[in-house]
Amino acid sequence: MTEKIQVALLAGGASTEREVSLAGAAGFEKAIDREKYEVHRYDPKTDLARLATDAGLIDVAFILLHGIHGEDGTVQGYLDLLGIPYQGSGVLGSALAMDKNMAKMLYRLNGLPVATWEMARQADKTNPKRLLETLQFPLVIKPIREGSSLGMSVAVNMEELQAGICLAYEHDSEVMVEQFISGREITVGVLGNKELTPLPLIEIIPGEEFVFFDYTAKYKDGATQEICPALVDEGVAEKAKECAIKAHRSLQLRGYSRTDFILAPDDSLYVLETNTIPGMTPTSLLPQAAKEYGLNFTELIDRLLQLALE
Repeated sequence: MTEKIQVALLAGGASTEREVSLAGAAGFEKAIDREKYEVHRYDPKTDLARLATDAGLIDVAFILLHGIHGEDGTVQGYLDLLGIPYQGSGVLGSALAMDKNMAKMLYRLNGLPVATWEMARQADKTNPKRLLETLQFPLVIKPIREGSSLGMSVAVNMEELQAGICLAYEHDSEVMVEQFISGREITVGVLGNKELTPLPLIEIIPGEEFVFFDYTAKYKDGATQEICPALVDEGVAEKAKECAIKAHRSLQLRGYSRTDFILAPDDSLYVLETNTIPGMTPTSLLPQAAKEYGLNFTELIDRLLQLALE
């Protein structure tokens, strides 16, 4: 009988997305092929020393952490030190994708279209008027290293801009103010190491009560409609897939990623951000796209672990 592959599942952690991580871990444990893999659970909030002790017994890790100290390269660096391979991007790619300002600079350098943006200053909390020299309402305000749209807001006047900057600074020491682009939200997953496969597009349609795809819209049952494959022209779909692959490569990613776009009414695409550890419940966006492509959730987990072991 073939020995099972020993998997360290890292979930929980100390970020504001802890509950999302734990929900993903529950789905992962239910779906993984138990004939092939044996799963050992570690919560980085409490179990890092135990993981180090067990490192010699672990074949591969699956990181199911979101946000700071999970998606930003820190846990990836720890696993590198322990000699444990893991799914997804390494230290550099994880850190670059997590920093929305750096990511946008790299997108732009690689010819990808992005919305105009400015970095906020502490003084903008009381008087953000200078931002209107290069930007105009409506504006999106976001912490640059937060996930799940936490601390993010949309402003249509000075009062909302000031309040949004103050809110974002509660989540991060660096804040971005970005031109709001009206349009449809599209997301495109990518799988692979050297050879990359784009997955079918998904359109995300938040309920009418949501100004944008915020934390509640993402995780409240029934709050958002997700259409897979997205109902877009074939030319638009191909362009989005090309851009998702280019975004993935621009940020030095590996294994998998999911890039979010705005599709403007004139069919122009704007890159919003790239997720290096997308949500991994069976109904999350990447597993939905993988299923449409032909990989069920169990097969997707297996594919990601095999990419890690490469």
